[in-house]
Amino acid sequence: MRRAGVLPLVLDWDGTVTETDTLHLVIAEFGDLAVFRALEAEIGRRMTLREVIACEMETVKAGRDEVVAWLLETVRVRPGFAELVAAHDPLIVSAGFHELIEPVLEREGVRARVVANRVVPDPAGWRAVFPEAASCPICGEACKRRSVEGLGPFAFVGDGVSDRCVSLAAEVVFARDGLARHLSGLGVDYRPFRDFDDVRMKLARSAAGRLPR
Repeated sequence: MRRAGVLPLVLDWDGTVTETDTLHLVIAEFGDLAVFRALEAEIGRRMTLREVIACEMETVKAGRDEVVAWLLETVRVRPGFAELVAAHDPLIVSAGFHELIEPVLEREGVRARVVANRVVPDPAGWRAVFPEAASCPICGEACKRRSVEGLGPFAFVGDGVSDRCVSLAAEVVFARDGLARHLSGLGVDYRPFRDFDDVRMKLARSAAGRLPR
């Protein structure tokens, strides 16, 4: 349960909760890595993020059980995740898929609120299913901002491309990797983090009025 005086917390999943982006891992193991590398360069240029993810997932043709079993053996979450969820009841907002997120949460013994897409495993190529959403007036894509409407001021933790727009709407941002580089390039303030124990400590100090950088 979230404590009084602490901002609502929103987390990205891939590369934030998990130490490595699980979509990238699945495509590298079961899909076409050459297609992945070519398409990643098109994000925000000729293709939207959703279009790129859908095309990448079409290269995955293995069965769901095989992919999930491999994922559970391979994926690791950042230290302090369970404790952060227990303390703050965060909303997880992902550009990935429930079908690849929920098994990992179950393995970790964590119950959390998740907003994500769906994917339909198919031997002809996995099919991504995205909820209908209007394009964001800020970035022009169906981004994560829609999922945080009504939260009021919030803290956000992220790492990648799908986190760029929503992070600019946050009161406090914890960033690493690509998101940190992007925000630095824009001159936007953020707090780096190592793991979720780090985030939890800084949120506690934020509630006390002394958020460290």
